[in-house]
Amino acid sequence: MVVPALARGKFADPVFLLAGGPGQSAIDLAPSVLPLLARLNNRRDLVFIDQRGTGRSAPLECDSARREPLSDASDPERQVRMLAECRVRLQALSYVGGADGLRYFTTSIAVQDFDAVRRALGAEQINLIAASYGTRAALEYQRQFPGAVRRAVLDGVAPPDMVLPASFSTDAQAALDAVFDSCAREAACVAAHPRLRETWQTLLSSLPRMAVVAEAVTGAPEKIEITRDVLLGALRGPLYVPALAAALPAAIDAAAQGRFEALVGLSALLSSRKGGQWAMGMHFSVVCAEDVPRLASAEDPPGADFGRDFARLYERVCADWPSGDVPAAFYRLTPSRSPLLLLSGGLDPATPPRHALRAAAALGPKAQSVVVPNAGHGVMGLGCMREVIFRFIDASDDAVASPVDAGCAMRIPKPPAFRAAAAPAASSR
Repeated sequence: MVVPALARGKFADPVFLLAGGPGQSAIDLAPSVLPLLARLNNRRDLVFIDQRGTGRSAPLECDSARREPLSDASDPERQVRMLAECRVRLQALSYVGGADGLRYFTTSIAVQDFDAVRRALGAEQINLIAASYGTRAALEYQRQFPGAVRRAVLDGVAPPDMVLPASFSTDAQAALDAVFDSCAREAACVAAHPRLRETWQTLLSSLPRMAVVAEAVTGAPEKIEITRDVLLGALRGPLYVPALAAALPAAIDAAAQGRFEALVGLSALLSSRKGGQWAMGMHFSVVCAEDVPRLASAEDPPGADFGRDFARLYERVCADWPSGDVPAAFYRLTPSRSPLLLLSGGLDPATPPRHALRAAAALGPKAQSVVVPNAGHGVMGLGCMREVIFRFIDASDDAVASPVDAGCAMRIPKPPAFRAAAAPAASSR
């Protein structure tokens, strides 16, 4: 999808938007991203590419749009069975090309599609704006086609040496610990939740247990078994957004008393913020090829609470998933020929700053890392950051583009812990 520049005298270098996941559709994300890039769109075309396997580009979907009961959606055994059934269905699709066709949806192959789009549009160079997994695709595009990249903005950096299932446990645990530490430093939170960390551990040790919760969309009551997987799955989503994570102390206290609606509701709220559904077939085609084979050598220690359950699920699914070939050079970052702006949220549970800082060191002096301390997963839409990105891409030469001044974002505050509004006093009249 191409959104034409508004000005007649437009620049020749369009902006390509690469989505996350892996498995998101860039075109589905366009409505939420376009307002952030309005100034860039004045004189540059914006190009949204559905990476192969997503959206309208040979989609590898696993009935993700179908709403399931909470108990089914959180059952690992059911997930493994459903993904196995999905794999068989996908292998029968004509555009997949048989049982072995799922091997051809890796990042290294997909970025060659991106360059085909660039050539078809007649652009000598392009600018990249990528989010989350899209940053891995952007780095691979730059590796294969270094002369085609003018500037690149990587928001929530997921470098190729990041072993997703392993790092996820480590980083989610760090984000959860930060919630507990933040509460301990906030007088009002301590007063409301004086033993939050202990309450959390007591809640974990009480599982499994049965509970009745209202389904977040329909409101219908549903009886489910709250297992460790269900609880951690509900907790994981709010950690992505500091405004939602601020409600976790109250939600954890409520859950310890048997009321799980708050945790379930927070998780559902995050899902409603995402652009479209993930193509889970594409997700596993990428991760099974690029990440899971390196799990045994991953150095990230499992989180104390999150453990290895996430990694074990991927190992089971990937055992039967066709795995594509990944060139050894894919995992090695070398100094960049073009300016790169690497953005990270200090509270991000998925792509925290440690990954961007490691990548920036390998990418050399043309890579600048900016950490927004109180941001979560994705900082492009926060306050002044859209202006920072505009100035970086719009600058006439590289010396003006870098280093960027993102001091405005350093002042973004962390949301205080949520406190329920007090009930209004009864009228004496």
